[in-house]
Amino acid sequence: MPFRPGRRLPWIALWLLAAAAGALLIARADIAARRAAFDTDARIAHRLLSQRAVQHDTILATLGLLQPGRAGEAAPEQRLPAVYPQVLQVARRDRDGQWPVDVEALRAGEAASLSARRPAWAGVDLAAGRYWLVLAAEPASYALRIDMAGLTAQAEWPFAGDALTVLWLESAAGRRTLQAGREQSGPARFEARKLLAAESQPFELGARRDLGWAQLPWLAMGGWSMVVAATLAALAAWRRQQVERRRAQELLRLGQVGRLNALGELAAGMAHELNQPLTATLANVQAAQRLLGDDPPDATLIRSAMAQAVQQARRAGDVVGRLRRLVERPELGAALQSLRVDASLRQALDLLEPDCRRLGVVPTLAVEPAGLGVQAEPVALEQIVHNLLSNALQALEAVPAGERQLALVAQAQGPLAVISVRDSGPGLAPEVLPRVFEPFFTTRSGGLGLGLSLSETLAQGMGGALTAHAAAPRGAEFRLALPRAA
Repeated sequence: MPFRPGRRLPWIALWLLAAAAGALLIARADIAARRAAFDTDARIAHRLLSQRAVQHDTILATLGLLQPGRAGEAAPEQRLPAVYPQVLQVARRDRDGQWPVDVEALRAGEAASLSARRPAWAGVDLAAGRYWLVLAAEPASYALRIDMAGLTAQAEWPFAGDALTVLWLESAAGRRTLQAGREQSGPARFEARKLLAAESQPFELGARRDLGWAQLPWLAMGGWSMVVAATLAALAAWRRQQVERRRAQELLRLGQVGRLNALGELAAGMAHELNQPLTATLANVQAAQRLLGDDPPDATLIRSAMAQAVQQARRAGDVVGRLRRLVERPELGAALQSLRVDASLRQALDLLEPDCRRLGVVPTLAVEPAGLGVQAEPVALEQIVHNLLSNALQALEAVPAGERQLALVAQAQGPLAVISVRDSGPGLAPEVLPRVFEPFFTTRSGGLGLGLSLSETLAQGMGGALTAHAAAPRGAEFRLALPRAA
């Protein structure tokens, strides 16, 4: 399976989830606020219309208490339309008289008023938006011609200029639209209904407003999305810093362990090199001692032996000069542990992820079976894999970017687990293969030649083996075999 460094998909998914959740909460809060404002306006409108309806009853009750004017005098009730814009006409029927207009309707209304002992409506014409309100009284009965459109002509009317709210008055006779608002599709619809507080005019006030999509608080939701994006970007940057810091600390630890192990390997190699000059020096000094015992001593031979001893001592001094900071190599002190191969390989790839990204290399990782485990010392296994991957990446620098390939394969082979690191670099020459694990042998300028030698020693210390092979058609392959975990 491919190893993908720096995946952004989880962060994008998290941003989408947080942005959507926040935008939903903002939208719900805005809708709730608009609904509350609509309900408040609807209550105000209901109160104002109820006041008007009760006002009509009061006007008629007042007229019923007035005495009709004398013949020839102007009826005072005729001045009411100038005071109340919704009153279009005032009609009066004196005792034993007739209604001057709409006789049948007003006669029915007067009978209903007499029966109910309160004003009653009559002649309701919803198409024209008008109706009569009649009060049967003595010595005269009165009727008001009400214009339903004039009911909303108030300075404090809450829906004045509102093109989105639909208002109507509904009764058993039908419905009269007071305000024709615009209907639209959207996420919410607000509606309110309530009867007017006047039994004489049993109208139910209805109000409805549609909230369109364009009215949602897109600016606030967009701002929230930007805040979430900035927060997640900062969090991702902080997490990257933490990952880089952990990677740097891990590389430093591996470097320290590697240096100690390399110095140990170096000490072992230097000890081998010191053995020859020290042995030769000892032999020459002993020869000089024997020659001094001769009688007479052979000065020429003695000087020759001492010169050779000096030469070998200088040779040993040169070797010692290479060991200015000689330390003893630490052994695998920790007991072997059961380790998952995939976790160890992923950790090594994670440490080298910046180098892979710099070279444009996308490593592939395959582990069969998925839960393959080995018996190994964690630091030693990590150092071996790190050395092999580092060498592979250095080899890939010598080939074009489009030809760079790096594959890690771990397979179970009987009692062993074999980890293969294969690259498409220049490869290893046939004459180089037998010597790649020799101490101080290197084909890289500036290299010590101890990395692979140290890795082989660590592998053997864990009961495994490390081998090198030429890959076809090009490249090198290193195989690390370790005992499988139970």
